[in-house]
Amino acid sequence: MAAKNYERRSYAFEVRAEESEGASLITGRPIVTGSRTDLGPFDEVIEPGALDHTKLTDVRFLVNHDLSRIPLARSRGNSEDSTMHLTIDEKGMSIRVMLDTEGNPEAQALYSAVKRGDISGMSFMFLIDGEEWEDLESSHPTRRITDIAEVLEVSAVTFPAYGATEIHARAQGAEKSAGEALERARQFHEAPDQRELELIKLKALYGGL
Repeated sequence: MAAKNYERRSYAFEVRAEESEGASLITGRPIVTGSRTDLGPFDEVIEPGALDHTKLTDVRFLVNHDLSRIPLARSRGNSEDSTMHLTIDEKGMSIRVMLDTEGNPEAQALYSAVKRGDISGMSFMFLIDGEEWEDLESSHPTRRITDIAEVLEVSAVTFPAYGATEIHARAQGAEKSAGEALERARQFHEAPDQRELELIKLKALYGGL
């Protein structure tokens, strides 16, 4: 199994601003299953069922993955008092975010940008626990993600890395993590024995020995 590393993926897909009982809401679908996407180095498919056992203990809602800013919402075990609620279904994962547009100028700015259509992408940071590769020897293999172990955060993004079916302006972070995932998979595929495989895992985890 490949060394475990957090990765990012972004979609230009289903982001809406709406009001309900006086609350400012953003709804969207940051994770799409069953859709083949060209990431550049390879095609990727998040398989149906990949979210069946995903850890969603503490998930933040950010803008452009900016960890230095205060989260605009948060899901704590998807509890009723969380300001973000996550729903897993046959299409992937959808979210419902309650924004404090009166007390937080950044929340108001995001709500306005989504409502105007100036921001139309969503992204998520995740950890993989199961994957399968096809045609690794080719110039453009396919990666099938079968088990997403954990989702750490979800972001509204200015420049989505790719749409549900085709590439858009690719964010540097998503492109880099995709390239690293392919390199790790090829290394493991070519490892001649278990000892070398374990050494490659350690190097991937700790940046060299």
